[in-house]
Amino acid sequence: MGAQLRVYKRRIKSVTATKKITKAMEMIAASRIIKAQRQVAASTPYATELTRAVSAVAQGSDSKHALTTEADHPTRAAVLLITSDRGLAGGYSSNAIKAAEQLTRRLEGEGKEVDTYVVGRKGVSYYGFRKRAVAGSWTGFSDSPTYAHAKMAAEPLIEAITAEQGTSGSVDELHIVYTEFVSMMTQTPVDRRMLPLTLDGAGESGAAAESVSVSKGDEPKPTAKDGKILPLYDFEPSSEDVLDALLPRYVESRIYNALLQAAASEHAARRRAMKSATDNAEELIKSLTRLANAARQADITQEISEIVGGASALADASAGSDR
Repeated sequence: MGAQLRVYKRRIKSVTATKKITKAMEMIAASRIIKAQRQVAASTPYATELTRAVSAVAQGSDSKHALTTEADHPTRAAVLLITSDRGLAGGYSSNAIKAAEQLTRRLEGEGKEVDTYVVGRKGVSYYGFRKRAVAGSWTGFSDSPTYAHAKMAAEPLIEAITAEQGTSGSVDELHIVYTEFVSMMTQTPVDRRMLPLTLDGAGESGAAAESVSVSKGDEPKPTAKDGKILPLYDFEPSSEDVLDALLPRYVESRIYNALLQAAASEHAARRRAMKSATDNAEELIKSLTRLANAARQADITQEISEIVGGASALADASAGSDR
């Protein structure tokens, strides 16, 4: 029994140490969520308004551009997947990877080849373990991204979408897969098409839907979802130059907002996972403590029985010698 009691005490000590670690990680994740939420709130209006501006400019131009022009026969698409660099976040990364795999299968079902770009060590490890090539990968900043990181990831995507169709490395569509932060308890993996931009419903980018209304004898006028006529633009030096200047800003802002959404989701998922681990550790400690108490009680009972038995034997021996 003594050996069993020592085993229980060792396990209680080990689980208690683990509980301290998970509790600390839970508190760290909880403190980082607030900062991540503020960054998301600060970046979302910019991304939304930039998308509205790009939509309005594109509608006021009759030139073909990678921002808005659908390829006649799209054959290649790029998918940017955002995962985490570290684990201990429940199913955060695996859910994002599943969403990317579903999107890839859908695009391949449409007859398109898919170039995959990955942010985060978990996604890189997933494709590396399966010996599947990725067109680009970035690691080391999933929990605290900056705009510089977004520009770094956007650069090869912009080069791919602006390359001449049919050339090596060119793509016809850009998609992004990330985890959207809904609340502290809800984070949803989503896939969005970044380019070409859908002008008759910019809901993918968070902007109000827009369309073009035509009156008899008038030029087409861009209108917002609420029916208000949007401003008409004169382009200097040309509409193509303006769209060329807006393209990288649009892609970078969308990627930056997605990185911030993913970072907030990662912290929330990690906090929830660590809280669950801490609660499980507490339950295990209670269970082991009960078992240790039972083992100690059994030891005490056995010792008392041995003492009583020894005293009884001595009494019987003394009685026999007196006779």
